Amino acid sequence: MALLEKTVGQLLEEQARNYPDYEAMVYPEKKLRKTYREFNEMTNEAARGFMSLGIEKGEHVAIWSDNKPEWLVSQFATAKAGAVLVTVNTNYRAQELEYLLKQSDATTLILAEEFRGTSYIDILKEICPELDTSIKGDLDSERLPRLKNIIVLSEKEYTGCFTWQDLLDMKRSVNDDQLENRKQSLHCEDVINMQYTSGTTGFPKGVMLSHNNIVNNGNQVADCMRLTPDDRLCIPVPFFHCFGCVLGTMAAVSKASTMVILEQFHPKKVLEAVRDEACTGLHGVPTMFIAELNDASFEDLKPTTLRTGIMAGSTCPMEVMKGVIDQMGASEITIAYGQTESSPVITQTKADDPIDLRVSSVGKPHPNVEVKIIEPATGNEAEPGMPGELCTRGYLVMKGYYKNEEATEAAIDREGWLHTGDIAVMDENGYVEITGRMKDMIIRGGENVYPREIEEFLYQHPDVLDVQVIGVPDQKYGEEIMAWIIPKEGKNLTEQNIRSFCDGKISKHKIPRYISFTEEYPMTASGKIQKFKLREDALEIIDLKA
Repeated sequence: MALLEKTVGQLLEEQARNYPDYEAMVYPEKKLRKTYREFNEMTNEAARGFMSLGIEKGEHVAIWSDNKPEWLVSQFATAKAGAVLVTVNTNYRAQELEYLLKQSDATTLILAEEFRGTSYIDILKEICPELDTSIKGDLDSERLPRLKNIIVLSEKEYTGCFTWQDLLDMKRSVNDDQLENRKQSLHCEDVINMQYTSGTTGFPKGVMLSHNNIVNNGNQVADCMRLTPDDRLCIPVPFFHCFGCVLGTMAAVSKASTMVILEQFHPKKVLEAVRDEACTGLHGVPTMFIAELNDASFEDLKPTTLRTGIMAGSTCPMEVMKGVIDQMGASEITIAYGQTESSPVITQTKADDPIDLRVSSVGKPHPNVEVKIIEPATGNEAEPGMPGELCTRGYLVMKGYYKNEEATEAAIDREGWLHTGDIAVMDENGYVEITGRMKDMIIRGGENVYPREIEEFLYQHPDVLDVQVIGVPDQKYGEEIMAWIIPKEGKNLTEQNIRSFCDGKISKHKIPRYISFTEEYPMTASGKIQKFKLREDALEIIDLKA
């Protein structure tokens, strides 16, 4: 399969020509609908607005918001203007925001007024008190000297800040020919998107992705899902993450499918959107699908139109997958695996893969993508069926970490292989199973224990809603196994229940030494479970039991 040689803007404009009257985006909660022709024009107007602000090709524009329409418009508008869109985690607070804005050299920040009761304006003023005495477009911040433009996604006026309408009004100073000249100066290998890794160890790193990275990854994701212009994809995952802005928006636009968007995830609202908009596809991390399947309104809102979608972001439990296929009707649901540094998808199951492969593997490498499994100790390629670190090479590998050559060289070797840090097994047919992170593997008394194996077993307990397995320090064995379990509503599980369930069914050394029950897991804003926080909490619990 040949790779597409298009910029993000060229991709959208092609769809607007070929499918002008097809719906591009729908926001059910806002009763907002735009065709591809209308959406393309919106992005052109915003691109002219960004250029009128003085934003040059290659300049960095940060966006800190949930999935608002302006976020979606900004993704394509900044690409047309040649700017680099820097996505900001919606959970960030003052220290994290300051670090990202400073490290990214962002000159412009687009932000929502607030998110889930937290004032983004107040947080910004905390690190940028000069805002209260600034003139629009001429911010002079001691801590953020490069930051000049603040655009607030609100009709309310804030001192020193543009509104989104201000940006659109400014388009008059840049004509269509000037925008066209800018577009013509762009190349598909230009960096166009920068996302910061979650920073579970050390400071977050800015992953530089090009038009080529995300246009092709979105297109190949859509091929695996069999998306067409007649499909309607529900996207409740956050845009600041690759799941939202590549597997979601870029995949949909690559096939002129309709994007049905929720600003924030809520299980009932997702089910309502799928029903009301007759969605054929749905994205989510496993915890989202678990919430939808267990929502009190599920039977009344049970999907009847779903066909496809993606479950990704963390381990996809077998029982949850079966529920999505059998109860939600998504018979062609796919599993995707990757990371931000690979734009992001490396492997994916296909719509016609047998169900057992769609629940036991993360599929095969995409076209134009190389994958190998290496022995971490030697670097030699592992035999089929043997675990090792998954490495990938091809168009999908990031351009590098922004202003961090050392980290880039540690991640991408001299032959161009990206080292993922994930433990995987590849069978003789090329299907890949992810067994955990190298740092998550538990070594108990010299035995390698893979958390996923125990998690998949415990999911079979009828009263277990969700489970996460971690390793904790132990003087005798080096590490011991701990299971964090969320029981199903109304079920009173005990440690003895779980141990009795394990006894005689899995090896004794794999039965969790510690079992703790909880109502929820610490999560990133993109829905990934933060196992390092579970380890921190575990240490306190173990100390109390000692």
